[in-house]
Amino acid sequence: MKPVTTTLLVTLIALTVACGYSSKATTPPVAGNMPTISQLNPDAATAGGAAFMLTVNGTNYGAHAVVNWNGVAQTANTTYVSGNQLTVTVPAAAIATSGTITVTVTNPATQGTGPYGSGGTLAETSSPMNFTVN
Repeated sequence: MKPVTTTLLVTLIALTVACGYSSKATTPPVAGNMPTISQLNPDAATAGGAAFMLTVNGTNYGAHAVVNWNGVAQTANTTYVSGNQLTVTVPAAAIATSGTITVTVTNPATQGTGPYGSGGTLAETSSPMNFTVN
């Protein structure tokens, strides 16, 4: 009886491996929507000024898009208004000294929903637009 059980077990394992059950095929993420910035309102501030609301107009903003202030994601301060507009609260400390600040928008990556979590999209970041602190 043992040789029959062993033979069946070996056959079952061989069929499982041959069917690809042990390998998990995944699909890599694809490019996401590339956001663009067409206008910053306001586009300048006075050094040492008070906190203010910056409006970022453009295209392809996802519901979870984030404004980046000098390369730092403003996740807690960004508000999605529409696919063409975001607002971000800029604290007074961010404009304490004069200079040029780069502003970008990032649509974050999305997780895949395919088998084994495959698919999804990559994060995409817009070209920078300058904000001036005088």
